Amino acid sequence: MIFIVVKFPVKPEHADAWPELVADFTAGTRGEQGNLFFDWARSLDDPNEYVLTEGFADDGAEAHVNSDHFTAAVADLPQYLAHTPKIISEKIGADGWGPMGEMQVD
Repeated sequence: MIFIVVKFPVKPEHADAWPELVADFTAGTRGEQGNLFFDWARSLDDPNEYVLTEGFADDGAEAHVNSDHFTAAVADLPQYLAHTPKIISEKIGADGWGPMGEMQVD
């Protein structure tokens, strides 16, 4: 799996609207054949930062970056950002989420 985490520093005046601003990008990506998950979270430390956690099958990332919704997002979203997003992208030996061994809930 290709595991990606991106931190998006959104301009304060657009922070509350961010989920709506990325709705088409999110829906398009979640509909891709190689997408395993595409989840947004708002930072608890900085209300103007959103963290995107993505997972793609090994052959899914190329189709993603060449998709119309990705191209549209790259063209449109920078106007709402305070700075360039920061990314971690790694190929890992997993194919999805598993249970957390240290915290079990029955």
